[in-house]
Amino acid sequence: MTGNGLLAVSMAAWRRLLLATGAAVLAGGLLFFAWQRFYPVTAADGWAYRVHLDELPQVSALAIDRDGSLFWTRELDSGRGSLFRRSPDGKVAEVRGGLSKPDGLLSFRGGLVVSQEGGDLPVIWFHEGQSADLFVGKRVEGLASDGQALYAIEDVAEDGRLLRFDPLSKQLSVVRSGLREAEGVAICGNGDRFYTLKGKGRGAGTVRRWLADGSDPVLLDELNAPGFLMCDEEGLWISEDATHRARLLLLDRSGRLQVILRGLRSAQTVLALAPGRLLVAEQGRGRVLLVERQAAQAR
Repeated sequence: MTGNGLLAVSMAAWRRLLLATGAAVLAGGLLFFAWQRFYPVTAADGWAYRVHLDELPQVSALAIDRDGSLFWTRELDSGRGSLFRRSPDGKVAEVRGGLSKPDGLLSFRGGLVVSQEGGDLPVIWFHEGQSADLFVGKRVEGLASDGQALYAIEDVAEDGRLLRFDPLSKQLSVVRSGLREAEGVAICGNGDRFYTLKGKGRGAGTVRRWLADGSDPVLLDELNAPGFLMCDEEGLWISEDATHRARLLLLDRSGRLQVILRGLRSAQTVLALAPGRLLVAEQGRGRVLLVERQAAQAR
């Protein structure tokens, strides 16, 4: 230190500068995470949404039965997951507890099928107040049907499988293996089959078309953790299971990719109610959204 104290002053100034810089970086990071957390959901032109059901922690899969009751799952692990039913009169009841990450739900053969992502666990069929284990899969997520057989896809880091179960013969077959972090599966009315691969990192997800020769070409890429798939008369719907800024996408019949909703948090199941009207489970905010195409006069 010099006699006039210049070094001491400089050191003190540096400390204050470092503290101020650190505080600014911390504040900026907090603001960024807050912005991501509270970033609002926005709809594309010609579409609107509203909250249909709220306060549904860890909501994941959705389905509707023949009498109009809405079913959903609470995706908790280690036997803490549940299946719930909301009857047309608004009454809510737990149908089944003790599930492990129930992540797939499908109306099938007059009942409901539930998958479990929590390990090597059975896919369960609920029918007329009874339940039966159909087969055991490894971390099974998405479910789909071609009207006869049941299809299920496994979400594992290595060697996931796309499975086909014949309910008449009880035969389980593997129609694709070697999949990495697969999540969703859909079968369209013309028989086309699609599945999603989540990929590593933002923008690494893909949707692939299943082909019998095993080539499975990429239909869509650069997606952010694509999860659920649903095919209807509008086209192919894709939800992104990203924690922040996830999207609801529609690949329409003309081949144009539309972003219907932005700013979602961990979007899950997409359930068609009618043409231009669907439900979307938003797990990150614990709610179900009703998404509707707007009439021309309402725009």
